[in-house]
Amino acid sequence: MTDTALTRPGAAGKRFDLGGFIRQYGVLIIIGVMLVSLSLLSPSFLTPRNLLNILNQSTPLFIIACALTLVIIGGGFDLSTGAIFGVASVSAAWIAINVDPLAAILLAPVIGLVLGSINGIIVTAFNVHSFLVTLATSLVYRGMAILISDGKLIPVRIAEFAWLGRSKIELVNVAVIVMFGFMLLMMFVLNRTTLGRAIFAVGGNEEAALLSGIRTNLVKIITFAISGGAAGLAGVITVSRLSMGEPQAGTGLEFEAIAAVILGGTSIMGGAGAIWRSMAGVLLMALIGNGFNILNVNPFFKDLTTGVIIVLAVALAATGNRR
Repeated sequence: MTDTALTRPGAAGKRFDLGGFIRQYGVLIIIGVMLVSLSLLSPSFLTPRNLLNILNQSTPLFIIACALTLVIIGGGFDLSTGAIFGVASVSAAWIAINVDPLAAILLAPVIGLVLGSINGIIVTAFNVHSFLVTLATSLVYRGMAILISDGKLIPVRIAEFAWLGRSKIELVNVAVIVMFGFMLLMMFVLNRTTLGRAIFAVGGNEEAALLSGIRTNLVKIITFAISGGAAGLAGVITVSRLSMGEPQAGTGLEFEAIAAVILGGTSIMGGAGAIWRSMAGVLLMALIGNGFNILNVNPFFKDLTTGVIIVLAVALAATGNRR
């Protein structure tokens, strides 16, 4: 049998593509290695309480990364999620105190959705790259958060508001259940709806998508709106948990979310990716942080390790694209 036959698709002796397998499932392999390693190094790591704590602490990042995946697959970039998180946080705190706690919980994602929609409208109306637009709007939104709170912390000690971030059903936090519900919704939208197929099409080849009848500008606006709404939801969950609205809340969160999405293997160029990949990226970053805390390792090495893993993930993805 010739080498050609061995590598031809469908051939009986098809070679196993180790590089492709690593690019496809590398993040899951690293997560598996970390779970085993940390379990051996610390008996307190692989316990239900600690694992649920990891999920609970990472819930805001999980939610934001979920929605950000849609933006990046659609060929966009959103640097304003951290600032929208801050606006939603102080807005929810103010509304909970001055209007109604339940209204605060419901309106925070709506506020985020509106701010995200503004991002999308500016990007499409002026045909400016989303990187520049969201960088600018992040400064505007952060200023809004400071104006709403007058630059001060807003304490919210109201039981009707705190249940979202602190209540549990058995051992599982309500916030974690909300996070999984949001994740499943985003997976359904991306994989089972016309909108999801349009997002992949726009990110893969916007001109071809436009010629095929897809309303590309509307698709972009929707992805940014979803990203903003997710940041608003993450913000109100955090305020509910901490009982404190802070204008600087969420600073740097956008970079963590982008890192998680890239780490999971979603293409930074758009047109390819998956929600589960981004969730795996967030989980890996959370495991690194939790493991280093349990082992009392210098925080510098946590950032160093995360950075090295991200560089390796990007390098593997770039190698796959060249092939």
